[in-house]
Amino acid sequence: MRLAIAFTLLIVFLAGCATTTSPIPENYTGPLATVKDSVKPYSAGKADFFYLSDVDGRRIANSRIATRVTNQGRGMYMKPVVLIRQVPAQPSRFKIFGRTEYAAPILALTSTVYQVTGEIQITPEAEKTYVVKGELGENYSAVWVEEEGTGRMIGEKVEVKGSAALGMLEK
Repeated sequence: MRLAIAFTLLIVFLAGCATTTSPIPENYTGPLATVKDSVKPYSAGKADFFYLSDVDGRRIANSRIATRVTNQGRGMYMKPVVLIRQVPAQPSRFKIFGRTEYAAPILALTSTVYQVTGEIQITPEAEKTYVVKGELGENYSAVWVEEEGTGRMIGEKVEVKGSAALGMLEK
């Protein structure tokens, strides 16, 4: 039993150490836009995260993982970390997520975790700020990118009509 627990903890630790890169390609000198992740907290131990995870196939740091790393060892309490980053102001493929996150991994195993994800093609405008937004629920879940201040959606909305609840082995 102890070996199984140790192995599970090792896998979780290694999954959290995935390599990330900059959302800005090496040698890029063009204009930039800003993209913020967002969080909808429900309690001190549960929140829905809406975040950008990849830009043009490059995995980047995101708020869900930053929150998990920052709050490791805090038990049933988590303080969300919201990341803000610059991206090239050019046509890009964004992989966006909406996902329920719990302070303690055991809570995720015993509770409902919703997730919606997809790639969208967008062209951020120079010097504008965008926010990854969404909603998660039993009958409908969606994630999208909108311009801060105006609420104007850019790109497509990624939607799941029906349940977006993850199964036990997907959490």
